[in-house]
Amino acid sequence: MALSISPSAVAPSSATCGALIHGIDLRDITTALAEEIRAIWLKHKVVAFPDQTLTLEQYEHLATFFGPFGQDPFFKSLPGHPHVAEIRREPDEKTPLFAEGFHSDWSFLEKPPAMTMLYGRVIPPMGGDTLYSDQVAAYDALSDEMKEKLEGLIGIHSARRGYSRAGQYGEKDVGRSMAIVYDDKALATQLHPLVLTHPETGLKTLFLSPGYTIGIDGMEENEAQKLLFELYAYQSSEPFIYRHLWSEGMVTMWDNRSLIHAATGGYDGYQRVLQRITLAPRA
Repeated sequence: MALSISPSAVAPSSATCGALIHGIDLRDITTALAEEIRAIWLKHKVVAFPDQTLTLEQYEHLATFFGPFGQDPFFKSLPGHPHVAEIRREPDEKTPLFAEGFHSDWSFLEKPPAMTMLYGRVIPPMGGDTLYSDQVAAYDALSDEMKEKLEGLIGIHSARRGYSRAGQYGEKDVGRSMAIVYDDKALATQLHPLVLTHPETGLKTLFLSPGYTIGIDGMEENEAQKLLFELYAYQSSEPFIYRHLWSEGMVTMWDNRSLIHAATGGYDGYQRVLQRITLAPRA
């Protein structure tokens, strides 16, 4: 069967991850096209499609080709669209920038999302880039000694730093335009290996972040924090970073199992609105 996406339509970034896919109208999604996209996505870890024109219904329909809908435990969804949340910032907003620290989405869940999708509805003329850090490349570049040290270690993940009552987006976070709902359920913890074997590619990847990893199971606190802070600095260092530039109408999909990501600012005085869908792993 002929491929719908020619190799010339895929423009890889100069980093170890990231690619733009040109010439595809996502309103014409089919099962075969979705499988082509998935293969490219698994290879590049984050892919983007410029110049899309999707209604919310079409955007939700697109998502169903890539997996079951996941959870968004601390966001209110858009009315009538329970699987779509907005990443929103108004021109005069003064709250701390949302998601500025590196993280893998909802890694504190028992089954974190495989894919996150963002659709750029309102994109400012400057700033607002997203940083992605390739955790497969980061693992590969570790010394043999560090790989051996990390083998078998289990990270403790929690949403408490962000979404508990005392967290960054808790009861003291006023004036934010995003519909965040803090909850002390965020104090719960979940265990995941610090080194994950990707279930689809079989590649090893670091699976931790300063956003959600709060400790190491069975390790003394001071020792655990020392190792974690060493890894935080390493995993987000320049050799692994892809800086993603947004444009209005762009749909971006990334793999939470092989990347961490962080928002950037630089667009004060402008509105920015992206619509988000998270997708659970395939059964």
